[in-house]
Amino acid sequence: MEAILNRVDWEKQELLPVIVQDATTNEVLMMAYMNREALELSLKTKTAHYFSRSKQRIWKKGESSGHTQEIESFNIDCDNDTLLIKVKQNGVACHTGRKSCFFTELESGAVESEVEINTEAAYGVIDTLYHTIQERKNADPSTSWTAKLLSKGENTILKKVVEEAGEYCFAHKDNDEEEMIYEAADLTYHMLVALASKNISPDRIKQELARRFGMSGIAEKNSRRD
Repeated sequence: MEAILNRVDWEKQELLPVIVQDATTNEVLMMAYMNREALELSLKTKTAHYFSRSKQRIWKKGESSGHTQEIESFNIDCDNDTLLIKVKQNGVACHTGRKSCFFTELESGAVESEVEINTEAAYGVIDTLYHTIQERKNADPSTSWTAKLLSKGENTILKKVVEEAGEYCFAHKDNDEEEMIYEAADLTYHMLVALASKNISPDRIKQELARRFGMSGIAEKNSRRD
């Protein structure tokens, strides 16, 4: 195993680009990255594990959706710095519910394939909304509020976060339950827009909350001073 892992020059690159191809049709499904640990897990289990740059952690493909990838072969290129794996794709490869992530024609922007599986229930509304916001970065600001907000830049985005936080506080003070829910939803959306503008996945917020869950509030605050 060590000899195989050492074929990659990990000092030159911490992340190995991985092209993922359907073992039956040879269709390119996606491109991802593996660090040493992800490659080792993939070799041992023959199930695709990647390192997510947005989540900043190892993730097993399909851990939320069940759309796993069973690896049938590993091939490394002539420079030992890019991997090609052929997989049996269970479900779909793309979080949008399409078989492949490569469904948009670059020059025209035309979408070349239809959604095969509704993935919203699998990923949850927060992750689905975050990915939708990311997709809106390339949308027409005249037809998409999210694209318009993102196009106006950091000051406008942060102003909306502050504004929605204030409106939630007023609803809270008024003890208006329906308004609290409405304003909390607005605040959550605008926080996700702000996070998306910096490419910070909500998964990283969940990781931080999970880290804090095992310690007292006082201990957590004291850890920030170190």
